[in-house]
Amino acid sequence: MAPEILAAVEVASRTLREAGIPHALAGGLAVGAHGYPRTTDDVDFLVGDEAFIHHAGGVVTLKVPMISIGSIRIDMVSIATTREEQALLRPAVEHPPESERIPIVPLTALVYMKLKASRQKDLADLVELLKRGKIDIPSIDEYLEPLGPKFETPWKRVKESAAKEE
Repeated sequence: MAPEILAAVEVASRTLREAGIPHALAGGLAVGAHGYPRTTDDVDFLVGDEAFIHHAGGVVTLKVPMISIGSIRIDMVSIATTREEQALLRPAVEHPPESERIPIVPLTALVYMKLKASRQKDLADLVELLKRGKIDIPSIDEYLEPLGPKFETPWKRVKESAAKEE
C-alpha cells in the first residue's frame, strides 16, 4: 500500500474513533486486507449513522467534515436505514476485526457490500478472493440466505466465474 494511502487510513480512522463514530475500512483496501491486494486511490469507510447530522428539510452533513486527507479521497459509506441492512452491517462497524488498530469490515459484510454495488470491479474482487481461497462459501451462503434471490443470483455467478478461472 502506498505510504500516503496508509497515512490517510490511519488519520481518518483515528479521527472517526475520536469523534465516537463506529466505522470499518471497506472497499478496495478491505479487499486487500482480506487477501487480494489491489490498487486503489481512495479510502472507503463503512460508517454508522453517527457519522451524519440530519438537519431540517432533509439536509444531511458529515459530523466530521472529512472528504480528503492530502490528495487522498475519503469516502464515508452509510449503512442504509432499512432494517435488513442494519441487521447485516451494523455489527460490521460495532465489532469489526482490526489490523494495526484499523477496524476492517468483516468478510461477510464485504461480500454483501460488493454484491450490492454489483459493479464489474466489485464482482471481480469477489472472484479473486474466491480463487485465492479467502472466502468460506458455506458461511457466505448462510449469511446471504435471508436476502433471497436478490443476492442469490449474482453470488452464484461470482462463484461460477471463480470456478471457471481456477
